This record gives sequence, C-alpha cells and structure tokens, in this order.
Amino acid sequence: MAATTRPHDVLLVEDDIADAMLIQDALAERGTRNLTQVSDGIAALDYLRDTANERPDLIVLDLNMPRMNGREFLAVVKEDPDLRTIPVVVLTTSAAPDDVTGAYHHHANAYVTKPVNLEEFEAAVRSIDSFYLDIAVKPPRE
Repeated sequence: MAATTRPHDVLLVEDDIADAMLIQDALAERGTRNLTQVSDGIAALDYLRDTANERPDLIVLDLNMPRMNGREFLAVVKEDPDLRTIPVVVLTTSAAPDDVTGAYHHHANAYVTKPVNLEEFEAAVRSIDSFYLDIAVKPPRE
C-alpha cells in the first residue's frame, strides 16, 4: 500500500441528508478525506466538469434522486472519456435485480445495498473507502 501525500477526494451523490451525514462520519473515521456532497446527478456533473474542482478519487452514488437520478448519471459519466476512469460505487437502498444489472451494464465499479442496521451501514462505507482509496491502484490524475 503506497502512502499518499494528499487527502483523498470523494464525491458523494446523495439526496438523503441523514445518509449523507452517516457516510461523511464513516469516511472521517478512515482518515483524511475531502468529501463533497451533491444531491443529484446534474449537480454532480456540474461539479465534475468544473475545472476549478479537484477530480475525485471515488464517486459514491445513490440511484434514487431528483432531477437526474443515479442511473442516468452513471451512464453519462462512464461514456465521458474524461470521467470514465473515476471509480463509481453505487450505494443505494435498491436491491432490485434490474438496478443491479443496469448499474454494472453502465460500468459501475461496485454495487452495495445500504444496510438498514447503523453499524452495518458504517462498516459498508468503511469497506468501500478502504478498498477504493487505500488498496486499489488508480490511474494517475491528469
């Protein structure tokens, strides 16, 4: 595991304030993380396309949101040559087979169903963080 000299940047695309707070708390326990939270896919695309913003190391994505949902956002991101290499983990309440299949069809890096139990929810977020930010090797930032 290579040491990093800068904080990891995480883009959280989540409209549920309570879930966003739980995710933020779980990530904070893991170390230095810069978390940016937006509430829908349009705001996420605006953030990603703004050259003043750091490119995130990870996108944590809910599916069910207003304006542009997570399904639509994922399809756009994974078709965009400038964004497609950013790992996207879907973290959602839906366990519907069509949602799971659709997410992987659009090249989600992982699909995690939000546990109902608080401790399990926090453990799931910490596991996502650990793998994608501490273990997995990512392409260099451009």
